[in-house]
Amino acid sequence: MRARRRGLSRQERRAAALNVARLLAGSSLLRNSRRIACYFPCNGEVDLTAVMLRIWAMGKRCYLPVLNGIGNKRLWFATYRPGDPLCHNRFGIPEPRRPRHWLARPWELDLVLAPVVAFDPQGNRLGMGGGYYDRTLAHLLWRCHWRKPRFYGVAYEFQRVGSLPCRSWDVPMEGLVTEQRLYHFSS
Repeated sequence: MRARRRGLSRQERRAAALNVARLLAGSSLLRNSRRIACYFPCNGEVDLTAVMLRIWAMGKRCYLPVLNGIGNKRLWFATYRPGDPLCHNRFGIPEPRRPRHWLARPWELDLVLAPVVAFDPQGNRLGMGGGYYDRTLAHLLWRCHWRKPRFYGVAYEFQRVGSLPCRSWDVPMEGLVTEQRLYHFSS
């Protein structure tokens, strides 16, 4: 899947990114969220720059994941606006440069959009293998107590597979958006 994703042409990636932004902008998911986490793409992931532009145009706050550096492989989230200073984390992914006390915890967000390598119709996902989103959003496994943030994946339609294994620590997605449609999974 990663090789196929990287093999997409610039035009295919751009068209997919614009369709994802259009689908999200027309959804209640984005309209009803104020604090939204996106990501900078790597390895051919869907680019959310057009989504970020919509978020800012709607007067909402955009956040990006930040590695906390403590060693527990959890993410924090930093506000991001165009032109904010960035630094590259240990994986080479740009992050907003913010003091620790300015970082948000995941339950302070309304919506987290995360890249996936593959997904299935049950809301299971295959990530890059580091477990960052699973550890960060583990509180959502107890949804009777925790409702925020809503957790949606972002992928290309060809990344859909019949089924994926699900382990006890895997945090299922509430939904996922591709260039073709917005999926809502039952949790």
